[in-house]
Amino acid sequence: MSTLPPDSAPRARRADTVRRRVARAWALLLALLLNACSVGPDFSRPPSPGVDRFVQGDALRTPLQAAGSVQTFSAQTNVPSDWWTRFGSLAIDSAVDEALTGNATIEGAQAALRQSEDEMRAGAGVFYPQVDAGFAGSRQKYSPSRIGANEPSTLFNLFTLSASVSYALDIWGGQRRMVEALQARVDAQRYTVLATYLTLTVNVVNAMIARAAYRDEIAATREMTALVHEQIRITQAQVEAGASAYAAVLTLENELATLEASLPALEQKRAQAEDLLASLSGMLPVEWHAPDLSLEDITLPHTLPETVPASLVRRRPDILQAEAALHVASANIGVATANLLPGVTLSASGGYDNTSMSALLHRSGQIWTIAADVSAPVFHGGTLWFQRRAALNAYAQTRASYRQVVLSAFAQVADTLRALENDAQALDAQTRARDAAAEALRLVEADYAAGTVGYVQTLIADGLFHQARIAWLQGVAQRLQDTVALYAALGGGWESNQ
Repeated sequence: MSTLPPDSAPRARRADTVRRRVARAWALLLALLLNACSVGPDFSRPPSPGVDRFVQGDALRTPLQAAGSVQTFSAQTNVPSDWWTRFGSLAIDSAVDEALTGNATIEGAQAALRQSEDEMRAGAGVFYPQVDAGFAGSRQKYSPSRIGANEPSTLFNLFTLSASVSYALDIWGGQRRMVEALQARVDAQRYTVLATYLTLTVNVVNAMIARAAYRDEIAATREMTALVHEQIRITQAQVEAGASAYAAVLTLENELATLEASLPALEQKRAQAEDLLASLSGMLPVEWHAPDLSLEDITLPHTLPETVPASLVRRRPDILQAEAALHVASANIGVATANLLPGVTLSASGGYDNTSMSALLHRSGQIWTIAADVSAPVFHGGTLWFQRRAALNAYAQTRASYRQVVLSAFAQVADTLRALENDAQALDAQTRARDAAAEALRLVEADYAAGTVGYVQTLIADGLFHQARIAWLQGVAQRLQDTVALYAALGGGWESNQ
């Protein structure tokens, strides 16, 4: 004899039926998950260019020697993350530190990186079941005449407490591709931050070098202006004594006016460099303190990194950023392909209905539903098909953009290497010209001391020396800035660990 109550046997059978259905649903879920796949191409990094050098023709003639400084290339020398310290200037180090801590562009890029990371985490939520809970209360009037019954209407309250669970099976990997694209966007934004750091430091160092060069050129030009003033004074005295023509005074006044006209332009360029440095440091021009810096205070790095061309694509942030964008485009093909295929969603809901709050959790008011929803696109007017075609074309476009970034990077390195070689040759010639002008000035001063030449010849020789020195200063500044350009072209030390 059964010891179960008379009404317990049907409930037991119903409970057993529910358990069997739940078991079959989980078995179906497990089978679908085991057989799941990811449509669309699996991303692979583009191969490195198969070249063994950056420049065409003969190799660079090293060492690069000029103005008493020698530059050589060494494969054992890496590009340090703080490459600007190689210039041996505390003023440059301080300016870079101020920029890295106060620059608004850096702040914005870091915020954009955090945003992309949060979006990726939000997108990863599709891998988990979606659980919701709800409570509703309403007052209703029900009329039995709606079902053909001739009974009076009833007025009642209805309270509902419910919970639901749903899970979309990622059979074709479309959701995984979507999260893969979000992760690739995070990578792209991370490399954007690194590229922003590199661009910022390069701009700061270049602006400091330019400001120092303008400062030295202004000083040399003012010395030349004083010399011409002295020449004019002496020539006017000679004109009054009848020993010289007045045309000589006019020629010197023309030279003086030309020199004085060049000073405001140099002052403006120096002011622009200072305003740029203030902006890069996140300060107003009136707030930024301009440190005193001369080209003599800047040391030319003597040992430069020699990078293998094949490794450049793994070092430069802009190339890595373009590679991450290519990864995004590749993953989007998988997303668009999965949208063409059927989808399955499992859901379950349960709760309680009752006409009074006190009896809301009574067993008689239990409700539940278990469902599996299968949907497949049949006709969308070609929308889904052409969305996939658009994803394929976007990938082709991004791949072409990546190739162009690589080509530009290699061209930049080649240009910089040739520029360093040409800078050394030009500066060597300018050094010889400056030294020759200095020696000529020394000889003229000796002749003047011996009384064989006049003071005007001394002033002329001094002016020629200052002109040669200004050209030499410009050559020194150009060599320093091209060295900065090499560090930037090689990635600036912001290497990837991949």
